[in-house]
Amino acid sequence: MKILVTVKRVIDYNVKARVNADNTDVDLANTKMALNPFCEIAVEEAIRLKESGTATEVVVVSIGPKACQEQIRTSLALGADRGIHIETDSMPESLNVAKLLAKVVNAEQPGLIIMGKQAIDSDNNQTGQMLAALLDIPQGTFASKVELIGDKVHVTREVDGGLQTVALNIPAIVTTDLRLNEPRYASLPNIMKAKRKPLVVQTPADLGIELKTHSKLLKVEAPAERQAGIKVNSIEELIEKLKNEAKVI
Repeated sequence: MKILVTVKRVIDYNVKARVNADNTDVDLANTKMALNPFCEIAVEEAIRLKESGTATEVVVVSIGPKACQEQIRTSLALGADRGIHIETDSMPESLNVAKLLAKVVNAEQPGLIIMGKQAIDSDNNQTGQMLAALLDIPQGTFASKVELIGDKVHVTREVDGGLQTVALNIPAIVTTDLRLNEPRYASLPNIMKAKRKPLVVQTPADLGIELKTHSKLLKVEAPAERQAGIKVNSIEELIEKLKNEAKVI
């Protein structure tokens, strides 16, 4: 069985994002970029399924500028077999991404599509659900456990009330949550091997998709600075401040 994994290039989660001086967008100049953490979990899960003998091939696909190939190569170093890069200078909206991925899925015919539940830059949590709707296939979102049993994939989902397990017919889409696994580190030999693994570059035009804009970014603002805390000398003083100053009790 072939597994298709989607990955996205985002600002490294250890880096504090900066806003442009004119508040038009996030400043990416000289900013460290990395593989989206949820996508990294998706890659790890696909590789584990391959190592267990459940899957035969792991294909990684990313959409964005040429620099995205760095994250594809990272995924190949982690154990994926080949990569697909859909090159576009602008970062498409979720619906456009879903339409592009639908074309790739139709061409590749994977048995399972594994995606991060969201990207840490846009935090939309939309693409997996949109892709499932476009392909008209089952979806298991917020996965904390994935098992392939027979011709079904059993997905344990993290929901508000606890855990929910669903059995999905294959092909299906799974979006990963943080507790699904702990991604591995790429070894130096695998990093070297990744440079020789196949990576195909396509464009939205090659796939017959016209990128359309459905929303407009108006303004980006940095979060308000947190005020410094204060120290109290006793429980009585703490209660007095909570009651009379913070007015929370």
